[in-house]
Amino acid sequence: MELSREQWSELRKNTPLTLTADELEELRGVDDPIDLAEVTDIYLPLTRLLNLHFTGSKQRSSVLSAFLGDAERRVPYILGIAGSVAVGKSTTARLLHTLLARWPEHPNVGLLTTDSFLYPNKVLEARGIMHRKGFPESYDRRALVRFVAEVKAGAPEVRAPVYSHLEYDIVPGATQVIKKPDILVIEGLNVLQPAPPSSLAVNDYFDFSIYVDAKVEDIRSWYVDRFHKLRRTAFEDPKSYFKYIADLADEEATEFAVNVWRDINERNLVENIAPTRGRAGLILYKGRDHSVRRVRLRRT
Repeated sequence: MELSREQWSELRKNTPLTLTADELEELRGVDDPIDLAEVTDIYLPLTRLLNLHFTGSKQRSSVLSAFLGDAERRVPYILGIAGSVAVGKSTTARLLHTLLARWPEHPNVGLLTTDSFLYPNKVLEARGIMHRKGFPESYDRRALVRFVAEVKAGAPEVRAPVYSHLEYDIVPGATQVIKKPDILVIEGLNVLQPAPPSSLAVNDYFDFSIYVDAKVEDIRSWYVDRFHKLRRTAFEDPKSYFKYIADLADEEATEFAVNVWRDINERNLVENIAPTRGRAGLILYKGRDHSVRRVRLRRT
């Protein structure tokens, strides 16, 4: 079913705003204009829905344990968030991570980006697919599925690699530890990709999934704007993989960004990411100004 922004915002009911403007500033992505009105209208109803869904999932788990005569065990709730580069899915993930942790029913909320399961650059270079970084084949899919399966099974702690956007590579020897979360938010470009035959996909373990959507031409504009902002900030760091870009003239930088978008990110979006949109439980559709204009919710 499709709901307008106004219809959706009414579903907030009495869900309180537990986020300050300063906290939102820290969660906001580069060049993302999200404000507290957006949080109130869009994300508070969404956290209410997810809280109800979490409660229902917990009740179903209790029923199954009772049927089997097993001791009841806590099963982590897995939330997947998908969408294009520059569409704002990372901000959505960080925001939901923070808001969901402030509900008393699920205070332990983890956050993982699938960038952690990209192959290291040396592997991508050896395979000749460095130019396809972010495409499905650039991820260690088996390791990602194994990680999520262990979290879902209730392992005391599960470790994931760490990816550095500054260095544009996996950090050797670094790990992120997830310890029996109530909810684990997993954000990534291809998290809704179906599995190859006779295999499992990471989304087979999801309890709910969200796709952040917008028109391709709007995402292209956001990508280029973000690229220029990064040139003036992160890319100027001597450790940045893209340090050389910070020194380009504005016109050269724009041409570079447009080419990267056209040859890599838009191609990945059209071929791999957008076709998975229909698999999501909920779609947030953004307008040109980055605000969510309507919401599509799967009822079955």
